[in-house]
Amino acid sequence: MTLLLPVLGLVLSNSPLTSQKLSTSATPDAARDLRHQSADWFAIEPHLPDPATASPQKLEIAGDVLRARRFPEDALVYYGYALQRGGPEQELLIRMGVTELDLRHIEVARTYFLRVVHLQKKNAQGWNNLGAAEYVEGRYGNAVSDYSKAIKLDKKSAIYHSNLGTAYFEEKDFEKARRQFDIALTLDPDMMQHHGASGIEAHMLSPADHAHYCFEIARLYAHRGDEENMLRYLTLSSEGGFDVLGSMNSDEVLAKYRKDPRVISLVRNANALRNQKTAVADARNGGVPPLLPQIPN
Repeated sequence: MTLLLPVLGLVLSNSPLTSQKLSTSATPDAARDLRHQSADWFAIEPHLPDPATASPQKLEIAGDVLRARRFPEDALVYYGYALQRGGPEQELLIRMGVTELDLRHIEVARTYFLRVVHLQKKNAQGWNNLGAAEYVEGRYGNAVSDYSKAIKLDKKSAIYHSNLGTAYFEEKDFEKARRQFDIALTLDPDMMQHHGASGIEAHMLSPADHAHYCFEIARLYAHRGDEENMLRYLTLSSEGGFDVLGSMNSDEVLAKYRKDPRVISLVRNANALRNQKTAVADARNGGVPPLLPQIPN
């Protein structure tokens, strides 16, 4: 389970973690109780394996199903059962860490990922996911270090290179970010279609930074001669408020598209969309929406 996706120092025991220690975050709460009243839960619960007799594999699969069906706390419990019954420790810890990230329990997730790399320093997934936890917490330097370690162990992972690029982007090191994005797209030309805007990291960007990020992706596609994706990401960038036309002058490849009717049209449409959203927001906040243009009889 790899994140295309960041506490004070933590003391980790050398002894294996037990399910009792790992399931503390799965304490029932009001939201979980409410989910247990849903039709989905009533359909799943009768088919859950008995933790006292089921194999670790079945318990792990149950955890995966529960997580996929949006029952993360229960997924953690079943991953804990699988671990208690001798399931693969590193794999289960990674699953638990990713689930904790879903719940925004970043410190707990980081603990699991640290445990993984403590058990096996050459676990690329562990380093990548630890980088994701650091990234979410805003520790971009630590994220860069962790992602770099993951890449040393698996140089062919487009996800790892993309994650490292996004961490560099947050550090405003745009040249290194472009280099990593370029490597990622070389390894997997369809990566952006597989994973959207680069997974957890890209979704954590501020709106302004995300618009700039999309411009950088458009630049990469332009250099590759992929006009379709270039225009797609220029549209996303412009809709996010980035000065697409002004910034295109600084790139020799993009500059030739600056007067392209398709680019002019997408910028015009993006401006109209932003103005419309602003007008709607003003109206909802008690402002006066702009008058519609008058059409003569």
